[in-house]
Amino acid sequence: MLKRLYPDLSAALGMALALSLPALAQTNQATPRTATVMGTVTDINHDVVPNATVVLKEVESNDPRTILTNENGMFEFDDLAPGIPYQLSISAKDYEGWISTPIILNPDQFKIVTGIQLRIPIYRITVDVHYDPVKVATEQFEAEEKQRVFGIIPNFYVSYENDPAPLTTGMKFKLALKVSTDPVTAAGVFVVASAKQAGNTPNYGQGWGAYGKRFGAVATDGFSDIMIGGAILPSLLHQDPRYFYQGTGTTGSRFRHAVLNTFVARGDNGKSQPNYSTLGGVLASSSLANLYYPRSNRGAGLVFGNFAIGIAERIGASLAQEFLLGKFTRRGGHMK
Repeated sequence: MLKRLYPDLSAALGMALALSLPALAQTNQATPRTATVMGTVTDINHDVVPNATVVLKEVESNDPRTILTNENGMFEFDDLAPGIPYQLSISAKDYEGWISTPIILNPDQFKIVTGIQLRIPIYRITVDVHYDPVKVATEQFEAEEKQRVFGIIPNFYVSYENDPAPLTTGMKFKLALKVSTDPVTAAGVFVVASAKQAGNTPNYGQGWGAYGKRFGAVATDGFSDIMIGGAILPSLLHQDPRYFYQGTGTTGSRFRHAVLNTFVARGDNGKSQPNYSTLGGVLASSSLANLYYPRSNRGAGLVFGNFAIGIAERIGASLAQEFLLGKFTRRGGHMK
């Protein structure tokens, strides 16, 4: 009886073992050993950043997992496969993005990622500065039109700017006409004509008729000089007819600057060049005097005599501008 029982018992145990092995294998497969990654997102001031977007992806895969940090700035990814390189990328509004180095997990590892700090981006502000020489010249020109010695005598043909913009052709003609037609200029013509009447030069004789001729000659001399030397030639030759006040440096350097102004002009390109405009204007106005001066005053002597006087007047005017008139010229509505 016992002999028959042992074989039956062995067979039952074998069958039970055979049936349990697949079930055990299924149980092991259903509970794989996974890992977890978590962390806290902060800024550089160590304040937590809620609602930051956290993306976890396998380095060699395009199947990311995305979550948002909670109100404490925390995030957590569960059920991660060990042995695979992962990478975290975090972004939030008003912050620069943050990317981790590759993370490789071990089975059952609970990985806390540290050092997650989002920085405020550095904004680069680009200012496009466009230099408009005509606009700058217009502003400077409008200021020069108001310059007067003691607030009365025109002093338009001098620039006190450190970096003057070149005048346009229209500005050169407008400036010449403004000086020529200014009431103070007319008063000056009256004074000069009176002095020439007293000196009986040119040889028009005396009386109101002679005075009228002298007045007309003085006005024509001045007008032709200003228009030719201050507008026509400067426009054709691209030269600036103004005097550029130096105001600083030694007395000798300022003296040289004033004297040379008659012979060296500033071109519209900003470079120095022979002052053909001033020299040509004085010579042209001296030559034109042959058309209306008395016959006894005409000829080469008149031309070169008036030319020498005109050049001397230019040098004297430049010296006065550099050392005297600048102190009494009203600029920007007040004396400097």
